Amino acid sequence: MNFEKRHFVVAIDGPSGTGKSTTAKLLAKDLGLTYLDTGAMYRAVTFAALEAGILPEDSQKLNELLEGLELGFDAENRILVNGVLREAEIRSPRISDQVSRYSAVPEVREAMTKKQREIGERSSCVLDGRDIGTVVFPHAEYKFFLTTDLDV
Repeated sequence: MNFEKRHFVVAIDGPSGTGKSTTAKLLAKDLGLTYLDTGAMYRAVTFAALEAGILPEDSQKLNELLEGLELGFDAENRILVNGVLREAEIRSPRISDQVSRYSAVPEVREAMTKKQREIGERSSCVLDGRDIGTVVFPHAEYKFFLTTDLDV
């Protein structure tokens, strides 16, 4: 199949620890597609909010931050926050400890869903996450739900 002439989204869904990210990265590489690191996007929002001193409970300031926040990826799929490479910062324990608080905020989820859809409309890509195939891209042409045995 010639993937270069078709536009499509591959959505990989499933619970934590099932290998979604590993599978998505390998598939994107094998198919020559963009791997959209949705987790990095939530980490980037968390980073930006913490840098600005905005708590997840402050929806007004969080909305203002989200409106002006530019997220992107470089050629090596590393996250850019307002044009600045922030890959190391978003992977820090400080962000890991807080990302679930910010990603649970409805305004953050809505903004990231919108951004992910925009990227998916512009180019074929592979995405993974817990709600990628049900919420973000419910009509994706290719959807997979990964599970794994607890012993694995």
